[in-house]
Amino acid sequence: MLEIAEGAAANLMVLSAVFAAGFLLGCGAGRFLRQPKKEQEKKVKAWLLWAVTSAEQEMQGAPGRLKLRRVYDMFVQRFPAMALAVSFDTFCEWVDDALQEGVELLTDADAESADSTAEKGKESDME
Repeated sequence: MLEIAEGAAANLMVLSAVFAAGFLLGCGAGRFLRQPKKEQEKKVKAWLLWAVTSAEQEMQGAPGRLKLRRVYDMFVQRFPAMALAVSFDTFCEWVDDALQEGVELLTDADAESADSTAEKGKESDME
């Protein structure tokens, strides 16, 4: 009889933990879905910049299609409701936008680095 009670208590603890995790995930998804569509897209696009960069670092020599697949898998895991509502073509456009933004950020960073190097060179020439 004691074994049955212990087993029931263990199962109750596991069930409670699963319920709590599901509740928290549901609350987070609900909060995201209640935001205006433009705000949701803005957050997804900001996240995509990270995801594209991460996939590039993980799969440096892999073809672009494999990287796209990796980013899409991460997108489906992170935003399952949004993945159902957004077509793959739209997702690909968002990825292209994220790639373009990443290139612009790198170009700006390179330009700033070159400018600061030139300024340091001028300062050392003056000394």
